[in-house]
Amino acid sequence: MEILESLNAEQKRAVIHNEGPILILAGAGSGKTRVLTHRIAYLIYHYNITPANILAVTFTNKAAEEMKERIENLVATDSDQIWIRTFHSTCVRILRKDINKLGYDSNFVIFDTSDQKSLLKNILQELDLDPKKFKPRAILGRISQAKNKLIDPQDYQATDYFSQIVQEVYPYYQKRLKENNALDFDDLIMKTVQLFRQYPAVLSYYQNKFRYILVDEYQDVNHAQYKLTNLLAAKYNNICVVGDDDQSIYGFRGADITNILNFETDYPEAEVIKLEQNYRSTKNILTAAFSVVSNNPKRKAKRLWTENPEGEELTLHQARTGQGEADYIATEILKLQQAGYSWQEIAILYRTNAQSRRLEQSLIRKEVPYRMIGGLKFYDRKEIKDLLAYLRLIYNPADDISLQRVINTPKRGIGKTTLNRLQKFASQTGVSLLAAVNRVEEIDSISSRFSNKVRKFGELISYLQHRQQEVSVADLTQEILDETGYLAQLKLADTEQAKNRIDNLNELLASMEEFGGEVGVLGEFLEEVALVADVDNLDASDTGVVLLTLHSAKGLEFPIVFLTGMEEDLFPHSRSISEEGGVAEERRLCYVGITRAEEKLYLTHAKRRKVYGQTEYNSPSRFIGEISDSLFQQEDNVSQLATAQFGPGDKVRHDYWGQGEVLDVVVEHGREKIVVSFVETGVKELAAEYAKLIKVN
Repeated sequence: MEILESLNAEQKRAVIHNEGPILILAGAGSGKTRVLTHRIAYLIYHYNITPANILAVTFTNKAAEEMKERIENLVATDSDQIWIRTFHSTCVRILRKDINKLGYDSNFVIFDTSDQKSLLKNILQELDLDPKKFKPRAILGRISQAKNKLIDPQDYQATDYFSQIVQEVYPYYQKRLKENNALDFDDLIMKTVQLFRQYPAVLSYYQNKFRYILVDEYQDVNHAQYKLTNLLAAKYNNICVVGDDDQSIYGFRGADITNILNFETDYPEAEVIKLEQNYRSTKNILTAAFSVVSNNPKRKAKRLWTENPEGEELTLHQARTGQGEADYIATEILKLQQAGYSWQEIAILYRTNAQSRRLEQSLIRKEVPYRMIGGLKFYDRKEIKDLLAYLRLIYNPADDISLQRVINTPKRGIGKTTLNRLQKFASQTGVSLLAAVNRVEEIDSISSRFSNKVRKFGELISYLQHRQQEVSVADLTQEILDETGYLAQLKLADTEQAKNRIDNLNELLASMEEFGGEVGVLGEFLEEVALVADVDNLDASDTGVVLLTLHSAKGLEFPIVFLTGMEEDLFPHSRSISEEGGVAEERRLCYVGITRAEEKLYLTHAKRRKVYGQTEYNSPSRFIGEISDSLFQQEDNVSQLATAQFGPGDKVRHDYWGQGEVLDVVVEHGREKIVVSFVETGVKELAAEYAKLIKVN
């Protein structure tokens, strides 16, 4: 019964539910992780379910680790027996065992974005397509969309000129991936579904293994992930999904909100439980959040409530410029720090990464320490990618993309011409690039001077391949650094950049030491690195104000939140305004931003800001207008610009409304309104900064 202690009535209902499908609609801050972990513990203790028969899938390693930790505190069992994993990591584990049935070797590698781009550039070159005209990133985006919908190259249908190019490239891309014994992230899900569909015995094995399935953040699943869980749950129907349609913000990545909205259609016998008590935020913050999200059509009826205090009113600040907004935030943070808040209790959220530059500049000037999530990730840095490419080539000799990266890194006199000749030979003889390197003597077009260099490189890789079975990952990496001369070259350069790179390599070695000193686990290390997400890098013990995009903020919470750039065309973003369902998703994103705040929420916007060198004048975001004025506190530094320009009785002209007379000028909650009686159209309230009125008296 201890498992049920400290749970509210609805949480208890969700935890003690036994057989059959269940949908838990868990609002922001309603304790969904607690419900998931207590439910798993209850299944084991009360219903005697074997831990190995439970699968819990989520979206980040951070969430998976937190669940594992909590379960270990609740249940006297090793949480490793339960599969608590991300979707991708679950599929990797399944594929390692059975991917040979699909014609791949089990030591496949996972290509990240930059590997995919390199591969695609090679393909565009082969097909004589201009990468400037057909952007690799855009093509990869379309291929990703197709894979998320489980559309194979042969089933891909072109609907416009660009998709005709995608239709041409997609089959080549898949073929090349297979030749490299590589999968991209979307393949991990797609190939697992393919495996289950083509091999019923494999599916049956996992259906019997996973008699109880729990899916976290169900509103974020795409069609492929939906199909995966659907197939696994089909035998016993013991599927528990937890999510919140109000927090579905990844439509651009293929997340399909209809999966959560239609759960009861898929499983008519499903029990539905709503977790509406919020333990995170003040009443005022929740009222503001509901004021925004309740304007969305097609949402499940629910409203968060809390026993927390009313809390402070929200702060609304209008700055004259984007820089002014950043300066205001930095100054306000200093005041908060003096009032007793620590740096790490404060987060600044923005809609686009481009907004971070000004914020960073202001924080640096005011000497406010900060850290960023979603900037250049550690594993995306050049020196780290170089070392990982060596390791991947050692682990998977078919990885041509990694070989291309390291064959002349550090420089060893093997130029583009030699590499092209190696590629031509590999293509003609149907072997991998590494096999071509090891047969360089057979290639007449490469002179003995260059073939010696190529041969030495091949011997080095062969030696290191042998060593992977004898030393730990950290020791193997140290050998790569020494044997290739990579480290010596950086030390010789002796620049600030080179020193930073050495620091990063030391950090990589340290992470490898933590991974353990076992031999023969290179594949496991590479897999762990490939599946790291931005938010997994957030260490709560680090000091510094947190800067991050709204999309990166989901799942996090902070006592104080600054929601910045609250302007039309920035948030909601101009792209979303013309897309079907785009504004609804932006509104959910605003809801997510507001509900990150526990105690204090600032909404800031600027009258004008420079975007890509152009000055833009944007009106305040419609989302501000959806929040009642009574929730905002009056600011002392309200601009009196309108009152200085206009007064009651002034005769004015407007390009659209025509002639009129000013009845009143109102300055309210940081917003200036001019009330004008127009001769032909009657009384209008106009936002002062955009009124474009001309005095005529």
